[in-house]
Amino acid sequence: MRKDNQLLLITHLSQLLCYVTGFGGLIVPIIIWAVNKDKVEGLDAHGKEIINFQLSMILFALICIPLILLVGLGILGLIVVGIISFVFPIINAINAGNGKFSRYPLTIRFIK
Repeated sequence: MRKDNQLLLITHLSQLLCYVTGFGGLIVPIIIWAVNKDKVEGLDAHGKEIINFQLSMILFALICIPLILLVGLGILGLIVVGIISFVFPIINAINAGNGKFSRYPLTIRFIK
């Protein structure tokens, strides 16, 4: 296995594709993880964390949609999910570039 902090950084930042293209924030990290998890040191753990985070944010967004009808709580929830989904991939990409592993907040562990 080789050590490649740049690929870890790119994997974290690839989540932001959904803000640029409207999709790809889950698909691209899954592809990078599936292809390189046995080749790059630490990518298996980072990839699982990214996928769990993305699935959790999608679930939270889906929960917020019906809550829009209840006094607009869903709109506030969607704003919070959007901010968290933008800020924490950047923070964890910086940490990954420096060789550190950090967990995403509010993440449900679907893949262990």
